[in-house]
Amino acid sequence: MTAGCSLAMVGLGRMGANMLRRLARAGIAVCGYDVAEAARTAVAAEPGVTVAATVAEAVASLRTPRAVWIMLPAGEITTQAIQSVAALLSPGDVILDGGNADYRDTMRHAAALAARGLHFIDVGVSGGVWGLEEGYGLMFGGPREAVTPLLAVFQALAPARERGWVHCGPSGSGHYTKMVHNGIEYGMMQAYAEGFALLQAKPDFNLDVAAVAGAWRHGTVIRSWLLDLAAGALRQDPVMDQVAPVVADSGEGRWTVREGLDLAVPLPVTSAALNVRFASQGHGDYGARFLARLRHAFGGHAVDPAKPPKA
Repeated sequence: MTAGCSLAMVGLGRMGANMLRRLARAGIAVCGYDVAEAARTAVAAEPGVTVAATVAEAVASLRTPRAVWIMLPAGEITTQAIQSVAALLSPGDVILDGGNADYRDTMRHAAALAARGLHFIDVGVSGGVWGLEEGYGLMFGGPREAVTPLLAVFQALAPARERGWVHCGPSGSGHYTKMVHNGIEYGMMQAYAEGFALLQAKPDFNLDVAAVAGAWRHGTVIRSWLLDLAAGALRQDPVMDQVAPVVADSGEGRWTVREGLDLAVPLPVTSAALNVRFASQGHGDYGARFLARLRHAFGGHAVDPAKPPKA
């Protein structure tokens, strides 16, 4: 494979594949790799994209200094990918991690790679499935000498060349900033959820909740992209009775609350939003049953029987 690509993307899931497409459409030659053949095939026809059958082949496609962007779930799978890629690189080359990693892990990776003469850039990426068309919000950390040659990549991914991205500081600062970003997101989402639940719970007014959401999108102090998404969801399914009331947490909310404890910074909104997610996952069930029995013990209040599990 001829060495002519500017960047290799390892991990072609929903985010990685669309980021690869956005870069290629901006005229940046890119190479993609994923362990799943179907993921590689899905981007193979995109103009400007080269697809590699192995990580080694992806690295071989790159001009020097080489830059490999890892876009995988945080944790052991990313750690293994970093180690595998590092073994194929030379001093002066760059590894970027765009997953939602714990910034403490990021700092350890950066130190280990620096000892081998490799640069490490941690990139917090926001934008989800809309990023291909709208652009991605990027917050990255790492040494300036590694960041500067890749500015064209960040600018191509961002919503506009001069906005939507920030070099936060040293290694770890990008993932730290994204952690705080996601903590804020938890609180905003919870506030919207509670407000719309309150609207839905008032049958006296027969409120058109979707229409209210649509009106709130314009001219109000609570308008936002999250509200835009909420309005669209409510237009399609205002009752949402077919959606299970279970909300997962990716880990960043936990890390944000942990950081608040470590720094003695009160985070009541983020903590409450995280606790609501735990409760939705069933982690509050025993405590709720305990409270029901305790009310019965001291006041004789009735205890509702447990519902049988759904088939």
